[in-house]
Amino acid sequence: MYPLRRRPALALRRGGRWSSLLVAGLLLLVLSLVWFHLSCSAERDEPSGPCSAQPPGASEQLSWAPHRLAVLVPYRQRFEELLAFVPHLHGFLGRQKVRHRILILNQVDRLRFNRASLINAGFKESGNDTDYVVMHDVDLLPLNQDLDYGYPASGPYHVASPELHPLYHYKTYVGGILLLTKRHYEMCNGMSNRFWGWGREDDEFYRRIKGAGLQLHRPSGISTGYKTFRHLHDPAWRKRDQKRSAAQKQEQFKVDQAGGLNNVKYSIQSRTDVTIAGAPCTVLNIMLECDESQTPWCVLS
Repeated sequence: MYPLRRRPALALRRGGRWSSLLVAGLLLLVLSLVWFHLSCSAERDEPSGPCSAQPPGASEQLSWAPHRLAVLVPYRQRFEELLAFVPHLHGFLGRQKVRHRILILNQVDRLRFNRASLINAGFKESGNDTDYVVMHDVDLLPLNQDLDYGYPASGPYHVASPELHPLYHYKTYVGGILLLTKRHYEMCNGMSNRFWGWGREDDEFYRRIKGAGLQLHRPSGISTGYKTFRHLHDPAWRKRDQKRSAAQKQEQFKVDQAGGLNNVKYSIQSRTDVTIAGAPCTVLNIMLECDESQTPWCVLS
């Protein structure tokens, strides 16, 4: 009988021990939540980490702007630059609360590089859930948070303006980083597909913008000048394909009246979602096509 008289007391002590552990656990949970809240308040402007504006792999906040940006990045064999570009721009846009999708337009055929055709293809593949685009060089990183990547309702918005770009300063320059609504891009019929090799396609696109009756806008009040961007390209290490045949030289300053978004020829070999340092992007392996009777300079002779 003696052991039976001790069981209630033993059970009571055990119950008290479990109650104490439960209270301690709840207290630790509350303290952890308070610490996390204070940490996020102190670090809310950081581009990555648990308190970032858009945590890695998470969808954008629905309270952000109703528009969604397709970042179109023409690309070929620039892996080191890509590793720096994707997390940098993802964090930059997250701090601006710009809903976005980064599309790496990787040219996998054996033709010469064609930035304009890749952008046309990327535009077509950007999806109905995006309503504006930015043509963005992979080697140009924005540093000044006052640069606006918001919806350019009033007309094309040239972020990398001649007053800010570290290399190109002529007034008709629209390369590097250019924002447009999808409607405005279609009004221009996209970009000409005739520019194989490096350069001149953005100069021709400037004429298309003017021909469509669109007003070009540029940043104002940016005090950082030519230090507004970080330019990653090393011309000695990554030489550009600047070869021009005689026929190509005759064509390079002409406006392509018929071609563009309406006749770009390509196929998607694969579409892969990847994450670089916590920043999501989609890599499109794109096979461009060339009519050599129209642009024989698409292959190197």
